[in-house]
Order: sequence, then structure tokens, then C-alpha cells
Amino acid sequence: MSTASNVTAAKPKVGGGVYVAPTGTSAPTDATTTLNVAFKSLGYVSEDGLTNTNSPSSSDVKAWGGDIVMSLLTEKPDKFKFKLIENVNVEVLKTVYGDENVTEEDGAIKITASAKDLPLKSWCFETVLNDSTVKRIYVPQAKITSVGDIVYKDDEAIGYDLEISAYPDASGNTHYEYID
Repeated sequence: MSTASNVTAAKPKVGGGVYVAPTGTSAPTDATTTLNVAFKSLGYVSEDGLTNTNSPSSSDVKAWGGDIVMSLLTEKPDKFKFKLIENVNVEVLKTVYGDENVTEEDGAIKITASAKDLPLKSWCFETVLNDSTVKRIYVPQAKITSVGDIVYKDDEAIGYDLEISAYPDASGNTHYEYID
């Protein structure tokens, strides 16, 4: 039976929808328990929200004569895309450029851009569905694998268009979803 109340849209949780912490930080195990204080809010995300690409690819095995007799999973990337638009938020800058490349002293921020590889981090995305239902997506370990062009113009918010790639944890899972 079809139920209209099962159709939802996602809005960010009040106070922010994207959080990041060092890997190994105590993991959330449900949708509503307060996150560990090591998870830092990355503030506003652009109106495009969050996109999760979690699509398997396979390779067909053919028998003599051309029949496809098996499909083998060749990859299953699990990626998340979003644009952070709080461009003077120190936590955002540390996430994009690396913790050691961003300093703040007396309100002044210094960023040093380098080619150093960014570390794996734990990520958490929090949304509200249908008025009060909460959905939390927890990614135990992921790395920023793409940063889009940073555009400076007078009719657009400066932002960091990020793509993160999730990697399997000790249980072989790339992310967890909790709905309450």
C-alpha cells in the first residue's frame, strides 16, 4: 500500500548538517544521541544540499557463444558531494586546507595552501525529514578527493565544493544511516 507520509525531503538539522572529526572518534550509533564533542560543525551548506553517489559497477562474464553467465562486482564507490559556504569559519578552512595549514590569532586567519595529502576523517551528516524525523549518516573514514574551483564574485557566495570518498571500516562498511 502506498503511504504519502513515507515520501520525504531532507533539510539540514538546526545548527548545521555537516560535522567532521578525527578518525577513531567515538561513533554515533543512532539518529539522535548527541555527537561526541570532537565532531565540529562546518556550518551552512549551499542550497544544493548533499549528494551521495553509491553506485556499483560490474563486469559481465560471457560464455562461448556470447551468453552472459555472470556479473562480477568491480567497484562500488561511496562518495558524498556538498558545498560549504562559511568561508571564514576556521573549522571549514582546516577541513579544506588541513589543520596545520590554518591558524587563527586575535581574529586574524592565516591559510597556507600546500600539496600535502589531507588525512582521513570521520564525517556525520544530519538531516530532518518530514517535520520531526531525523536521519543521520555516519561515515567512519573518508577523505576529501576533490575540491571544486573557488569562485570570487559579487553575486555568489564563496564556497568550497567538496567531494569526499568513503573507505571501508574494520567491518567492511563505508557508511551507516540511522533514522528516528
